[in-house]
Amino acid sequence: MKKRSKTFLWVALILIVGLIIALPKLRESKKEGKGAGSKSGRQQAVVVKVLEIKPSTLRETVKTSGTLLADEEVDLSFEASGKIEKILFKEGTQVRKGQILAELNNDDLIAQLGKLQLQNKLLSEKVNRQKILLEKEAISQESYDQMMTDLQSNEAEIKLLQVNISKRRLPAPFDGVIGLRFISEGAYVNPSTKVAKLIKTQPLKIEFSIPERYAEIVKTGYNLTFNIENSTERYAAKVYAIEPSIDAKTRALTLRAYYDNPGNKLNPGRYVSVELIIREKKDAIQVPTEAVVPELGGEKVFIVKNGKAQMVDIQAGLRTEQYLEITEGVNPGDSVVVSGVMQLRSDIPVIIAGDKPGKDRPKRGK
Repeated sequence: MKKRSKTFLWVALILIVGLIIALPKLRESKKEGKGAGSKSGRQQAVVVKVLEIKPSTLRETVKTSGTLLADEEVDLSFEASGKIEKILFKEGTQVRKGQILAELNNDDLIAQLGKLQLQNKLLSEKVNRQKILLEKEAISQESYDQMMTDLQSNEAEIKLLQVNISKRRLPAPFDGVIGLRFISEGAYVNPSTKVAKLIKTQPLKIEFSIPERYAEIVKTGYNLTFNIENSTERYAAKVYAIEPSIDAKTRALTLRAYYDNPGNKLNPGRYVSVELIIREKKDAIQVPTEAVVPELGGEKVFIVKNGKAQMVDIQAGLRTEQYLEITEGVNPGDSVVVSGVMQLRSDIPVIIAGDKPGKDRPKRGK
């Protein structure tokens, strides 16, 4: 009996100790249950960022790279062979069309020209005398015709010499800036010898390529902007020519645009980043693409009304990488949620980041 009573006492003691340890945890769990129940009775507000809709210009653009080209560019060389007698230009200066840049020695041609001009004078006088004699029937028509042939042949030789003399001068074929020269006075040159490079830098051309899917859209007259490396300044240009065929290897279409290049600020050969405006729509209602919720029934956005999120169906229009035009479903002045979209559902209270709580804005839950 004594052993049974001792065992009973030990069991009772263990149960009492266990209850003492478990009691505080039971009280905490009851409190948590009550707290959870009070929270589940109302919805927690979500902090979001919104965009007030204001119609603005929406542009669909294509970004690509290109190269600046001179409007005109040529390697200057003589049409004839000979020794350079004069160099009449300074490197890196502006020259005008027709300006003589260099001359070859042409003393032999000048001497031949002088001789032919004297012969031409004598032959002209003979022809005049022969004409008088022909009118008096003192000579035959055949004799007069022979003298006229001699005069015309001499005049043809004079013209040929004048052409050869002109080939020993190097004129500028267009207005532009002449580059570094590669010859010196006294050097012997031929038509394959490069004298200098002449470049027309006003305007400049921008050559670039775009994917073939835009081939049916882009036309001459389209506007673009571009910038050069290590510069944030943007320049405006306009497409003036389009390659009639698509490159079979790159599947790209090549275009060229004109840039006026005031003050010769930019140089040909530079790499440029091009942004071609494919489509443009003014007064478009647009939202960032991250604000759009894609669903099976169509695309939707959340707008904020009376401090709550409302999901609305939209009809999409022009679409770019960053923005989407909305043609139906959203009106100017609406506040569209652009951040925190994934946490929302219809009629959930929202707090607009940066706003102070007011009668139309829910306060944070305590």
